[in-house]
Amino acid sequence: MAFYTYIVASQRNGTLYTGSTDALIKRTVQHREKRFAGFTAKYGCATLVWFEPHETRHAAFMRERQIKKWYRVWKLELIEKSNPRWRDLFEELF
Repeated sequence: MAFYTYIVASQRNGTLYTGSTDALIKRTVQHREKRFAGFTAKYGCATLVWFEPHETRHAAFMRERQIKKWYRVWKLELIEKSNPRWRDLFEELF
């Protein structure tokens, strides 16, 4: 089983949300369909712009906590390093 740390965005350089999950496709669909009231639904964070696999749930969670403490510019640099066009990576998961 794989675990992931991910970032969804409202748009390019828009509002960002960082999370972790063991079901990246399912979780991304939940964000896209605004299944849960909360931050991502309120701010329209539904585009998967970055993700990173981990071997354990704990590693994914610790990376999430690390990134959430970062300055915004560091998060933007992380995204742009691997996804400079801010493509929706959801389609690439299949």
